[in-house]
Amino acid sequence: MSSPTDGVSRAMPAAFFGHGNPMNALEVNRYTSAWEAFGRAVPRPRAILVISAHWYINATAVTAMPRPRTIHDFYGFPQELFAVEYPAPGMPELAEEIAEVVEPTWVGADVDSWGIDHGTWSVLVHAFPDASIPVVQLSINADKPLDYHLDLGARLAPLRERGVLVVASGNVVHNLRGMSWDLVDDGYDWARRFDEDAKERMLADPTAFAALDAHPDYRSAVPTPDHFIPALYLAGLAGAAGSDSTAVLVDGCAYGSLSMTAYALDLACPAVEADAAPARVPTQAPPDGSNI
Repeated sequence: MSSPTDGVSRAMPAAFFGHGNPMNALEVNRYTSAWEAFGRAVPRPRAILVISAHWYINATAVTAMPRPRTIHDFYGFPQELFAVEYPAPGMPELAEEIAEVVEPTWVGADVDSWGIDHGTWSVLVHAFPDASIPVVQLSINADKPLDYHLDLGARLAPLRERGVLVVASGNVVHNLRGMSWDLVDDGYDWARRFDEDAKERMLADPTAFAALDAHPDYRSAVPTPDHFIPALYLAGLAGAAGSDSTAVLVDGCAYGSLSMTAYALDLACPAVEADAAPARVPTQAPPDGSNI
């Protein structure tokens, strides 16, 4: 990772990652290579705030424990995946900062319930493998409409000036029932079409990202909103920045009905070799589930 130079203050970058299957935590492929390159390229954050698809509850809350546990929130995978630990410290005082910057939105402090789920650690083990940077998670409030999340993302913008790296983790296209093991590194026409239209909005008019629920392919691409919503947080941050400095970190579809596209805001995205290995998952491993 690089460090800020010459004492010049700059906004910390932000990102959205299509995290895909939990097995990506153990794999080396073009997606995980992009996550690793991202970690090397950003200035060292004071803390990392993650909005993960897998903390999807009926409240808006932040983790506020000093030592968050690593959560293995899946089943049926190889034992080596359950053995992964990501022992990053928490930062309880950041919960207070978040509550301050998002006012009047209410945010609760979770001191003993959640931790670091696989939507977070499967990416961070590649981006920040030493687990030395404090990590805090922000829940997704399942009771709120898409515009709420877009607005909340924009409200988080001041944290970027305080050295906080905001990371969202989900999948723009996430239809587990439609997955095909034969389409290892490809997508159905509707999945690629929705992903491309989402990409156009994210890059050109991120404030319109929430309106994708009117897209003709939305029901197929987003049968449940938990994995789509994290992208709204980056869209909100990009809209608040008022610039066109969002770029694609890596893109593509996997297993027909998953989009692995990732974006970075205010960061020169490092190139990833196009012919790097695609993600591969043993056929006996189930797709990751959602904790709806």
